[in-house]
Amino acid sequence: MDTLSQNAPKSKKGKREESKKQYRDFEDGKDIGSDDDARGKRRKKEEDKQRASEQVEMKKLENLLFGSLYSPVTFGKEGGGDVEADGSSLFHVDRSAAEEIPDYEDDDEQLSDEEKRGQAEGRIRKGEAAWEDEEEKELTIDIATVNRLRKLRKEENEGLISGSEYISRLRAHHAKLNPGTEWARPDSQVNDGESSDDEYEGGEGDDDDILRTNEDLVVKRRGNKLSSGLLEYSKLVDANVADPSNGPINSVQFHQNAQLLLAAGLDRRLRFFQIDGKRNTKIQSIFLEDCPIRKAAFLPNGSQVIVSGRRKFFYSFDLEKAQFDKIGPLVGREEKSLEQFEVSQDSKTIAFMGHEGYILLVSTKTKELIGTLKMNGSVRSLAFSDNGKELLGSGGDGQVYLWDLRTMRCIHKGVDEGSTGGTALCSSPNGALFASGTDRGIVNIYKKSEFVGGKRKPIKTVDNLTSKIDFMKFNHDAQILALISTLNKNSVKLVHVPSLTVFSNWPPPNSTMHYPRCLDFSPGSGFMAMGNAAGKVLLYKLHHYQNA
Repeated sequence: MDTLSQNAPKSKKGKREESKKQYRDFEDGKDIGSDDDARGKRRKKEEDKQRASEQVEMKKLENLLFGSLYSPVTFGKEGGGDVEADGSSLFHVDRSAAEEIPDYEDDDEQLSDEEKRGQAEGRIRKGEAAWEDEEEKELTIDIATVNRLRKLRKEENEGLISGSEYISRLRAHHAKLNPGTEWARPDSQVNDGESSDDEYEGGEGDDDDILRTNEDLVVKRRGNKLSSGLLEYSKLVDANVADPSNGPINSVQFHQNAQLLLAAGLDRRLRFFQIDGKRNTKIQSIFLEDCPIRKAAFLPNGSQVIVSGRRKFFYSFDLEKAQFDKIGPLVGREEKSLEQFEVSQDSKTIAFMGHEGYILLVSTKTKELIGTLKMNGSVRSLAFSDNGKELLGSGGDGQVYLWDLRTMRCIHKGVDEGSTGGTALCSSPNGALFASGTDRGIVNIYKKSEFVGGKRKPIKTVDNLTSKIDFMKFNHDAQILALISTLNKNSVKLVHVPSLTVFSNWPPPNSTMHYPRCLDFSPGSGFMAMGNAAGKVLLYKLHHYQNA
């Protein structure tokens, strides 16, 4: 009975009291567990320590392979000791990566010591060629015999050049045709302009001298001299491709901003186009019901367009207000037609060709008659000179008249050599030259100072056309003179004025210009537009001139 009582199971209350006693004894530091429990605890502690050691080793291996991203281990200590308080031991610099300069680094950053040492040892710097072909120096290229290479010549009689020089000229020509934008240029190509006064005074700072002037760099380097013989040009999309005319084109002219072009003709429409050489978008088209347009022209200041026809009146179109004003008939002079006129370079005077040799001078401001001039024969052509202070006239008597508009007097009259009747006149922009066309297709080019001084012989007589000269035009720098006869197809010539020779490749071979009627150069001569009897305005790019 006693044995059974001793082995009898304990009550729940007794078990709870025994567990509480063991817990209190454990907190007091008493080892009351059995030997098996003690061995289990020691084994568990050793396993935890081993797992911690293995985890540290794994972290080290991961950091060596992939780099430390989150909790980098310390370097230089055994066993992965504590991290220093300042955090300096958390970072490791890979010195091997500094020997190669990555392409994506900023150009403005200073070079490190390793990079400087690398460049000092002869490594290739950014922007330098990786290698050079030695055979380029041995090659010779003949740029005179190939038509498309003649544009690379610096002198007219230049022929053979070396291969390296050929490559440098090709690069320069490409840079000229494809200029980069200012913001896209790397800082390494921009000169900071810092140089000593001694270099500037001594002429040694050539690179800085370029930045000390506002002159055109292209003019300074190339002299802007147009070569004779062959004209470099490209045919572009027709200027009026967006709205061709139904009748002959009688007038084409560029606005002073070089982007706006007017075209007018017998279909009674005045059209404006934005010229870019690709799309040539139409801006506006205006229909004049009672006036087939014989001539239309911008005022040089770009504010108005003067439009005339075979009528007693003419129109003035204000570009800012987009408003047409009908002027005429002129008070004080009865004229049946005001179809032909010229506008002075100062935009103050319009000169209409009247009948019986009269020239009518009209103010562009008041649109009223301010004076008349008289020739002995009929007046057929006019041209202003000397910024609108002088007026040239020619006509049926074969003579050229020169008037001073400040005194309204004829200061000189001379015979146009070989002329039986003048049909066209034009003056160079600076007034030094003028050209006179005749009804026999002969064009005489004069120096105005020599002509006024009594020397009547022209400096050049151009007889390449065989029919009446109807139109002539100098470009902005007077290096090109355009001649047109409306009676024959492709009857247009371009004269190289400095050499007084005709360009041999104009008109373009194997091309049909139909019957040309009018022509104009853009303010910078980059574009040339020509209207014909088929209602088209042909557009060309002159490669010598960079600006439109």
